[in-house]
Amino acid sequence: MKRLTLYLREVERRLSQGESRVSSRQLGQGLGVTDTQIRKDLSWFGQFGQAGVGYAIEDLATRLRQILGKDRTWKTALVGAGRLGQAIMSYGPFAREGFEIAAVFDADPSLIGTEVGGRRIRRLDELDQIVREREIMLGIISVPKEAAQSTAERLIEAGVLGILNFAPVRLEVADRASVVSVDFSARLEQLAFQVSLGLKGSIDGDD
Repeated sequence: MKRLTLYLREVERRLSQGESRVSSRQLGQGLGVTDTQIRKDLSWFGQFGQAGVGYAIEDLATRLRQILGKDRTWKTALVGAGRLGQAIMSYGPFAREGFEIAAVFDADPSLIGTEVGGRRIRRLDELDQIVREREIMLGIISVPKEAAQSTAERLIEAGVLGILNFAPVRLEVADRASVVSVDFSARLEQLAFQVSLGLKGSIDGDD
């Protein structure tokens, strides 16, 4: 699925440049993926393109959007309107990619009732009702780690089917919802490790 996302971005880039057709080899060259891997990935979802002719870029973009669920608008509830939550609300590509932040919630009395980016911050006890009324299917958690699990439980009970978790803690939801976690600290640690390996290799090479 990560590769499909990369394919879509590359296809949309080519489409914006006025290109009409692309081969799997050309597509792979821009992404560092073999043409064989691309054909294998796409074959899971039916017939794409023609041998020796390649893919019609506009048709391929449409099919990839459908596969990735980006041919519709996903209403999303954001819980946690602190600095991270406000940054998420201000992130323009969310709307362009089909994700609408339809409601924002927080437990801080000083934030409730205020507006950020045109969205009024609501009390947590309004969450169940609003999620159901607005048919919200996705949730974003940007609360302290101590409150993340209870927040996930509340979202799931309200009917949310997928959660993007920014809290640095593993959520235990079994098979009741899909969860994707974004742990900035872990990513930075991985990056630091990779850079350290590179620095060590350079030092060893100098020796």
